[in-house]
Amino acid sequence: MKVLIFGNSGSGKSTLAKRLSQQHDSFHLDLDNFAWESTLPPTRKSLEDSLALIEAAVAGHDQWVIEGCYSDLLEPLSTQADQLIFLNLSVDDCIRNAKSRPWEPHKYATQAEQDANLPMLLNWITDYESRNDTFSKAHHKALYDAFSGEKIELTQNQ
Repeated sequence: MKVLIFGNSGSGKSTLAKRLSQQHDSFHLDLDNFAWESTLPPTRKSLEDSLALIEAAVAGHDQWVIEGCYSDLLEPLSTQADQLIFLNLSVDDCIRNAKSRPWEPHKYATQAEQDANLPMLLNWITDYESRNDTFSKAHHKALYDAFSGEKIELTQNQ
């Protein structure tokens, strides 16, 4: 099983990926950890560097669940995937999820740091349908439509 999960911020990608990876004893990879330099403000790593790090991380794993909102990283991985899951929730649902998100210590040093980032995140979520970048609904839909393997589009968290 090699699964790619993608959608807007707050759509439930991490929750679903963790659940699937535990159920199937699969390697779980969050693309956030491979997409950004550890600078302030954060800047994106080059596509080549990110892809090389991802390939090294999944090497030797027969099963994996990879999640993220980066269609530029997901698209090259889609040739290895058995399944795509597009979490296409409403913006309101994503906002609600983001507001109730527990502290993510792998992303933020403190709960206060995560909370301070929430207004920016809510704006980011709100712009999902109007943006036309690698993180946008348009790019996610194009990735989903182009995939010829098994694919699922979910419009609510299960």
